Amino acid sequence: MENFILYEEIGRGSKTVVYKGRRKGTINFVAILCTDKCKRPEITNWVRLTHEIKHKNIVTFHEWYETSNHLWLVVELCTGGSLETVIAQDENLPEDVVREFGIDLITGLHHLHKLGILFCDISPGKILLEGPGTLKFSNFCLAKVEGENLEEFFALVAAEEGGGDSGENVLKKSMKSRVKGSPVYTAPEVVRGTDFSTASDLWSLGCLLYEMFSGKPPFFSDSVSELIEKILYEDPLPPIPKDSSLPQASSDFINLLDGLLQRDPQKRLTWTGLLQHSFWKNAFTREDQESSIEDFSFSSNLRKCPGPQDSKQLLQNPQNEQAKGQKSGQELSHSFRLENPTDLRPKNTLGGQLNESMFLLSSRPTPRTSTVVALGPGEDMTQKSPQKTSPLSKITSGHLSQQDLESLMRELIYTDSDLVITPIIDNPKIMKQLPIKFDPKILHLPAHSVDKLLFLKDQDWNDFLQQVCSQIDSTEKSTGASRTKLNLLCYLCVVAGHQGVATRLLHSPLFQLLIQHLRIAPNWDIRAKVARVIGLLASHTTELQENTPVIEVISFIIEMDCVIYVSLYSHYIAYL
Repeated sequence: MENFILYEEIGRGSKTVVYKGRRKGTINFVAILCTDKCKRPEITNWVRLTHEIKHKNIVTFHEWYETSNHLWLVVELCTGGSLETVIAQDENLPEDVVREFGIDLITGLHHLHKLGILFCDISPGKILLEGPGTLKFSNFCLAKVEGENLEEFFALVAAEEGGGDSGENVLKKSMKSRVKGSPVYTAPEVVRGTDFSTASDLWSLGCLLYEMFSGKPPFFSDSVSELIEKILYEDPLPPIPKDSSLPQASSDFINLLDGLLQRDPQKRLTWTGLLQHSFWKNAFTREDQESSIEDFSFSSNLRKCPGPQDSKQLLQNPQNEQAKGQKSGQELSHSFRLENPTDLRPKNTLGGQLNESMFLLSSRPTPRTSTVVALGPGEDMTQKSPQKTSPLSKITSGHLSQQDLESLMRELIYTDSDLVITPIIDNPKIMKQLPIKFDPKILHLPAHSVDKLLFLKDQDWNDFLQQVCSQIDSTEKSTGASRTKLNLLCYLCVVAGHQGVATRLLHSPLFQLLIQHLRIAPNWDIRAKVARVIGLLASHTTELQENTPVIEVISFIIEMDCVIYVSLYSHYIAYL
């Protein structure tokens, strides 16, 4: 019962694919990372630092496996995506949301620091959101225990994988580039060559808070050398939201960022000052503040290295270790400082065979996943390359086992075209539309605001409508006339988003005129804009009278859909 069912792909890196998964026989969904074995040092580091941590703001590690071609890491499933995606979609977050997210980040980071772990690479892409909105630290590939040399640990793991100590110095040199995180969030002292510390993590946290509010990090450049110059010598500009209509940063928030983004780590906010800062509005209890890092000894958490027998028990009984991790105060029963990486090994599949059949797709395999998931139990992945011999000739050539017969039948049933996945197109309901703009200089009528239109007297309203209808009904076909008409339709799009104005326009002669122009508009640009005005009116109106010509609109839209479909179909036939 150790098989896992893989569902859709939910993430991808250069050498890693992340799937939504489920342990067979349960309804517990997890995230399963399938990564190339060249990433063994990073994955081993992730496991050794998190295998005992159970915290609401840290992605939970469940177990890991090794198969013939890959390492498989099974961790908690976070369905909300990454903070990087949220910032990219919303561009900037309100200060109240930054505060709420920041409390989660501080709670998780404070817990890590109490355990003696430095994250070392805090960035939006490594912060995941659980469905209800809880932020969680993920991807501990570059994290480490304070004071240790991560390059040496990576080299040690790689040397063990290579089966000896030959070329150890070469390995250490090759690891230098692998232990570096994103320079955008790196503290100045680390840029200068100083080792990571609690203060450097707090600098990165300040960069993250800054980016959540303003939509961009405090220091950024396409040139690495220019970026380093900015980090070392420039003061960050005050955080300003991209949307100028949003409230500006409060004095408490600016003061918090100033404290976290001090270039001198000695002057930077400490945990005591951070937890007591007024920006958090007393979100942290007195107990949190009293257990700040200044009063905590990292060495008290570091125990003697576990023996091989302890590590085997850890891997064979992860449930027991979960129970240990849930103790109050959560002291770790194993050290992070693994002198011998063989003490912490991934599980093999059943029978000790390094086959990949325990990770099965929920449906047919796809080209992008068939190289990491075997089609049946006991298959050797090296035999998956295309064969010149026909599968049919193999079946008829002699006696085959039931397993081989099933495998060959699959080759006959499925073709490459069967295994192609069509990507899901963007959902227009969640895509942000560009703001509609118009030029009041060529509007040729008063560009009344929504408030002004709502309070126009009947005579003034009728005069306004007459001017609008006159311009839309103009038969002039010059380029200038088309531009004027499009500009007017853009203005109508702007005001039609208000319920009161939309209701008033929908029950005016203008609506009937717009329906007519759906049919007779001289070009598709005007027709599309007319359709958009009608759509906005229909979407925002709060009242629909009996004589409103709704049927005409629906009939025309159906008719146009049929015309477009027939046109596309005829082009397709001609192409064939």
